[in-house]
Formats: sequence, structure tokens, C-alpha cells
Amino acid sequence: MLNTYEYPEFDYIQSDEQKSGEVKRHKAVVIGAGPIGLTTALDFAKQGIPVVVLDDNNTVSIGSRAVCYAKRPLEVWDRLGVADRMIDKSVVWKVGKVFRDEEMVYQFDLLPEDDHKIPAFINLQQYYLEEYMIDECKKQYGNLIDFRWKSKTISLKNHEDHVALQVETPDGVYKMEADYVVACDGANSDTRKMLGLDFEGQFFQDRFLIADVVMKADFPAERWFWFNPPFHRNQSVLLHMQSDDVWRIDFQLGWDCDPEEEKKPENVIPRLKAMLGEDVEFELEWVSVYQFACRQLQDFKCGRVFIAGDAAHQVSPFGARGANTGVQDIDNLTWKLKMVMDGKAPEKLLDTYSEERVFAAADNLLNSTRSTDFITPKSAVSKAFRDAVLDLASDYDFARPLVNSGRLSMPTPYVNSSLNTPDSDEFAGKMNPGTNCADAPVNGDEWFLNTIADSRFKVLVFGTDPQVKSVEVNGIDADVIVVGKDIEDTKGCLKERYDGQDGTTYLIRPDQHVAGRWRSFDDTEIATAIMRATAQA
Repeated sequence: MLNTYEYPEFDYIQSDEQKSGEVKRHKAVVIGAGPIGLTTALDFAKQGIPVVVLDDNNTVSIGSRAVCYAKRPLEVWDRLGVADRMIDKSVVWKVGKVFRDEEMVYQFDLLPEDDHKIPAFINLQQYYLEEYMIDECKKQYGNLIDFRWKSKTISLKNHEDHVALQVETPDGVYKMEADYVVACDGANSDTRKMLGLDFEGQFFQDRFLIADVVMKADFPAERWFWFNPPFHRNQSVLLHMQSDDVWRIDFQLGWDCDPEEEKKPENVIPRLKAMLGEDVEFELEWVSVYQFACRQLQDFKCGRVFIAGDAAHQVSPFGARGANTGVQDIDNLTWKLKMVMDGKAPEKLLDTYSEERVFAAADNLLNSTRSTDFITPKSAVSKAFRDAVLDLASDYDFARPLVNSGRLSMPTPYVNSSLNTPDSDEFAGKMNPGTNCADAPVNGDEWFLNTIADSRFKVLVFGTDPQVKSVEVNGIDADVIVVGKDIEDTKGCLKERYDGQDGTTYLIRPDQHVAGRWRSFDDTEIATAIMRATAQA
């Protein structure tokens, strides 16, 4: 098989504490150096928290693996300083097309409005994503992030004020301690098993072939999905463009296939030729067969250990909800840990990580399960519904949104969060409490989310200047930003997206989510909302 990427190897270096035999207590330990673990390390370091990253390998992920990254995770990575490089290398897209046989039955646009910095979606091989984040860790935070490659966690135990770990390396086993641990060690998480935590949900009895194919092709930079195509009858196929002329193609195989046989080039190549044509030149880069599950833990916090990403929840690949959801887990967690570490919030704030992210995971599982049922119907009723929708979608607008080839990843608002201050006034638009903030152009060529990217509470005020620079309560300072004074609403998008009538005031959390909003500035109400948003009210 052809390799378009040269995999780096990171040096294993024996830690000083293993050399000395001294058990050292660390502020934070992250288990796993995939996309979620690396996001955690970057976010901790950006907030000044030293972190040890343990990984049992010494390179980036093999094969493209995760491919599609959505707007909200990219906004998080932009806050952490790595999104530009990802976007520059990637294939940017926002249009998807759904075909039945050879007929297009539905087309969608994931970012129909202009004036956003970050695109709706990019396609980028996971190894590039990890490489760029590791580079940023070393360049910006080499004194705060301690990478320990070829370091496998073999034991983990919660105590009242710390977590005790045993780590196996090429030099043997040593002990270490941490105030907090974040487990980002994937779907087969050893950490989850050590803690005795079990998933709830289901495996689906179907299998899919992933082929990363290197070829020159004239397909556009769009997501194409086929139901019952002429080149793969009674099954489905998904096509995505990636960087370096690599294309991701997924073939539904059915439950009765032999995974090992299906991965052999002599069986993969005929499928691709049937799809692409006998005369198209291509080479295989990576092939895998997968079975997927929709399941999750019911609590993402176990003592002083937090579980994130695929270690906490698993979804089908339809909709790109895996890594995208995991990044948002970390976006939710890190500011809360920082508040508690700094003594500005009680320990119970950490419980809201599980409260909010279990809710989001359940929403993702619901969407993922519905997509799976539509794509691979397992009953006569489900198949009849799917076929009827596809029949109608060609001619009737109302049926097209029912075509479910994978509802693409969108952030889940924390609508019922205990940290929200409920509305007491009427508002238009989508910026409800618990919702991630919409971006908008400001100050000419700048962007709103970049102006609130320092992991602090913000108070956004439209119109009348309250003549205060911050609202302070219990050692927490919320910076006041007045639209028209401190930032310029370049195109009026901020006012439109936030229904910013004169006096309108928003309290924004460090993770760029709305905590509360009012039609006038009242520092007492804002202070009360800050207390509530930090689990102190």
C-alpha cells in the first residue's frame, strides 16, 4: 500500500521520578495522546496548569481514522491556537448530496449564512491533526506539558485527595500521583475498565469497509452518500475528499461478511473499480473494517477521574460525532477544573461536567441511532419508511429533511443545566442560556470569539455603557465588553445574532457558552448569575 504520510516517532525518555523512585504528585495527568487528550493538554497549559500526558505509543494515529471536524470543535482549537494550520491543510466543505441509485434526492448546506471565521466542516486525516497539536504543545507550552511516550497506565485508584497510578515503561513500572486525571484513552479504555465502569447502549450488527484511496479525481469537495448505488447494490456508500489526493470511501458490507477477507486488497480493489471505473488509476493507503456501537457511561466523573471522548461515549460514524463531541467534553471540563484548583469555585462545580456532557452524549446517541436505523434498517417497518422517504424526496420538499444519511455534528445546548440563569425577558434568535456563542466579524477584520478566548467570564453589553470595567464576585472577575465602545460590530451580525437591543446584556462562561441574559445591565443580577454558573448558588 502507498503511504502519503511519514509517521513521526517521539523519543521515550525515562522520567526523573522513575529514575529516583520518588512518588511525585502532579496537578493533572491525561491518559491518551489522541485528539481528545492533546486538546486537554493544550487547554490545561493555556490556563497555566502543568500536565503530564501518558501514552502507550510513540507516534500519531495510524491511518486517517477520524476525518470530519465540525465548526464548534474547530472554534475550540482556534482558541487554543491550532485551527489555522488544520484549516489550511484540510479540505473545506459545507455541502452534502444524497443519491439513490444514480439520482440525487437531497442536497444540504451546513453553513447557509456568511460572516463566520470557521467553516462548517473540514476533512483532515487524524495524523495531521495530532501532529499539529503536538507541535503546538512543544512550541508554546514545553515547560508545562510533559509527554511520556511508551508509558502505559496499568493501575489507577481514587483517594480522597488524589489519584494513585502505576505506569509501565520500557524501564519497568513506577508509581505517580495526580490531583486529577482525565481519561482520553479511547473506545477500549483501560481506565474505564480499571474503574469498573460499564457502558449502556448497543452494538449494531452491521459492518463497514473503510478505504483510504490515493487518486486524482474530479469529484467536488462535498460529502456524497449513496443508497443502493448501481456499483454496490442493496447497500450504502459514503465518499469524502481528504488532503494529499486521499479519498475516504466507506462501503456497507452487512453483518455476515468476513472482516479479514474484506480487508484484503484483492477484495477491496474490485469494489473500488466498480465504483470509480476500470480506467481510473488509484492506490490503497489504508483499509479497515469496523463494527460500531451507540452507547455511553451514565456518569463521566468517577472520584477525581474524568472520562472524555470515546472512553465515555461511542456513536456510529454517520454524522462525525465522535471526536467532535470529545473536544467539546474538554471545552466543558477544563475551565471548571481551573476554577476549583484556584479556589474560586467549590468541588461540586466539577459534577456539572458530567451533568452537561452526559446530556450532550445522550443527544448525540439519539441522533446517531436514528441515522443508523435509516441507513441500515433492521425491520420491515423501518425499511418501508426509509424507502418511502427516498421515493418522495425526489419530488417533494417536505420529505428531503427526513432523508437521514447521518445528521452532521452540531453542538448540543445545555438547555437544562443547573448553571444557567433562566430568561426573565423575551429574546429572539438562538442564543439561549446554555448555548455556545455565535461568532461574528468585529473590529474590521477580527472575530468576536477571538476577543473572548482567554477562558474568563465576560459580560457583553449592547448600547448603553454601564461605566464599569468588570463585575467581581468571590474573586471572579467578569470583564465587561461594550459593543460600540470596546468592540465594533463590523457588519451588524453581532447585534442580529444576539438580538442586541439597546441595554441587552449577556453573561458568557469561560467556554464561550451563554450563562444568562437580560434586557438591561444589572450588576447584582450578573453577580448572582456568576455564582450560579460556578455552582455557588
